[in-house]
Amino acid sequence: MPGFGLGVYKVDEGDTVIRAVRTAIEVGYRSIDTASFYNNERGVGQGVRESGIPREEIFITSKVWNDEQGYESTLRAFEQSIEKLGLDYLDLYLVHWPVSGKYIETYLALEKLYKEGRVRAIGVSNFHVHHLESLLKDCSVKPVINQVEYHPHLTQKELKNYCERENIQLESWSPLKRGKLLTEPTLIEVGQKYGKSPAQVILRWNIQHNVITIPKSTSAERIKENATIFDFVLSDEDMKKIDGLNINDRSGSNPDDF
Repeated sequence: MPGFGLGVYKVDEGDTVIRAVRTAIEVGYRSIDTASFYNNERGVGQGVRESGIPREEIFITSKVWNDEQGYESTLRAFEQSIEKLGLDYLDLYLVHWPVSGKYIETYLALEKLYKEGRVRAIGVSNFHVHHLESLLKDCSVKPVINQVEYHPHLTQKELKNYCERENIQLESWSPLKRGKLLTEPTLIEVGQKYGKSPAQVILRWNIQHNVITIPKSTSAERIKENATIFDFVLSDEDMKKIDGLNINDRSGSNPDDF
């Protein structure tokens, strides 16, 4: 799985998402992250096809939403996602949120899809440590990914350390905190040192922490800018300075309260 990709949460179905996906692939992105809840899987699939890049070179993730969870309903939800995307298989399928009383049977349905070769990898999203501990007692295929809110204001050190010990790759949604971090003085200052924007600094910080990152944008210029993060390296001092911005503040919901 590429360590960098395009997220399409709240990107409108139709021309908007088709254009964003096609643009991202044209400038070198090879990973696209969607979900049934985003209501744009058809456009994502069309954007991938219109890019002209072979399907096997694109890594596509989708997720099963909360009201689709449960064993049989998850299998049905998967078929709907595949049909909308126009694909024969998914590269990665995730449990979108740990719905109490349902997420384990939902994950067992993902295991079935994995063992049948319908998905190449399976994982979870928005799982705390206690959700993962519970899941690992019952699953036969360990989740390879935990996609969570992760950015300089929410570094989730306990969760990150746990995932590293269990060999579960952490992935960041909302790496820019829905744009709220772009005016953070420390990030502006660090960016000036490298000739980079605060967004590029944050995404590079993700990469250097071995966290997969999937920034969202519909702007062709911003999509290209976000990907221009492999021509510089943040110093250890600057990494620590950015780590020090953590205030355990979420832009989205806490999985225990959602």
